[in-house]
Amino acid sequence: MQSFDIPLIDISPLFGPAGPERDKADAAIIAAASSSGFMTVTGLEGIADIGSGRRRELLKLFTLPEDEIRKLYRQKFEPKNSNVYRGWFPKNDTTVTCKEGIDMGPDIAYGADRVSTDDPLREATPLPSEALLPGWRAVAAAYYRDLEKVAACLMQSLARGLHIPETTFDAAFIGGISTLRLLHYPLRDAADLAHITDPDIWVDHNGQRAYVTGRAHCDSGFLTLLAQDGVSGLQAKSHDGVWVDVPPREGNLAINFGRL
Repeated sequence: MQSFDIPLIDISPLFGPAGPERDKADAAIIAAASSSGFMTVTGLEGIADIGSGRRRELLKLFTLPEDEIRKLYRQKFEPKNSNVYRGWFPKNDTTVTCKEGIDMGPDIAYGADRVSTDDPLREATPLPSEALLPGWRAVAAAYYRDLEKVAACLMQSLARGLHIPETTFDAAFIGGISTLRLLHYPLRDAADLAHITDPDIWVDHNGQRAYVTGRAHCDSGFLTLLAQDGVSGLQAKSHDGVWVDVPPREGNLAINFGRL
């Protein structure tokens, strides 16, 4: 197998009528799904606002004081909290993967009707109060709905690429449990890295020694939509075992197809 280039696909035709341009986009998407399993997409203007302005609003969550963040912790990290899956996970400085962030469920966009107490994936998402971050919840809700709209169009495109009815996947995601995750990968200093003995922490990248921030993994879902911010570092592994840089492009989505 040969290493691959991450394709860049204009998906704006997916939001319009059937025709040659949509057929072209469908063909490119199914080709990426059945080969590299990775692509970046553009053409979201007027469809999904994933720009720097909205991102700045969302990331204000990370500026809250620790005592307020702790109220959002998952039960694993704060036993007195009831939420098992939804909520905040703090960084771990002793492991290869070092990240912090929050997992939010569909209730962020659709309210209590999407909450169920017998399923961790449908539990209520712990959120900061409106007084702490005025308007933040509305921004997060709009962001969730925008990405959900893009995902729905991508799934219909995949269905067309498989030559099955384009609505094949729709019902499975109506009232679904998709996650909106906000992530921060902090910079690590020499003192921090000195405590990590796992050899996987270090790699050679373009002739330079670099540390890994997130260990290699496959996502468990159907589609992952990752809003790009122009910062490099994300990679995908080709069939011949070579790690390929995913070009960072502000305002685009990096998309990978999960194990599902």
